[in-house]
Amino acid sequence: MRRRTAFAVALAALAVAAPASAHQGNPNFLSQVDAIEPGGDGISVEILNRDDALLLHNTSGEDIVILGYEDEPYARLLADGTVEVNEHSEAYYLNEDRFAKVDVPEGLDAETPPKWKEISRSGRFEWHDHRAHWMGEGRPPQVADPDERTKVFDWEVPMTVGGRPGAIAGTLTWTPTPGGGIPTAAIFALAAVLILAFLAVFLIRRRRDAPSGEAW
Repeated sequence: MRRRTAFAVALAALAVAAPASAHQGNPNFLSQVDAIEPGGDGISVEILNRDDALLLHNTSGEDIVILGYEDEPYARLLADGTVEVNEHSEAYYLNEDRFAKVDVPEGLDAETPPKWKEISRSGRFEWHDHRAHWMGEGRPPQVADPDERTKVFDWEVPMTVGGRPGAIAGTLTWTPTPGGGIPTAAIFALAAVLILAFLAVFLIRRRRDAPSGEAW
């Protein structure tokens, strides 16, 4: 029983380690909010996990609509605190993976009528937005010296507040890791290798120690 439990735990750990590396912050980048337009009380935005997600809190008493990559309505935070996402927005699907490696249903575009799904009544919405992080492979071309803090680009997420056009504006910066650091992806890759090694040893010992004819 103990061996079977250990086997199940190892498999579960492997399943968690693999997808975790696909959607998380990058220690070499820092995204920051510089401005919120239109300004006013009751609207706050912060970046979570360096460059991974935005968290918008609306207590302004007005409806806020966050626009997707084709300026389609992606999410809305209503004046009463209701938070909804549009299942007919491409952003609804693309934001599920850090590098947008997902399948998007055919036929969706900026003209597709919204299909709203309520997700909370907290007045808060957290989402991953590809406009606020580096989508390329390796270092950005703006980074001539990886040991120097370097601005990568300015970014903007359009929205409307009470029907008025606005945006969340920010900056993405390259931030060198002290001592070079260990890339996050490498950490998870190493974890996966160690788990696979554990499973291999477990299976070998299980077969060696099992009496003839014993079933799992």
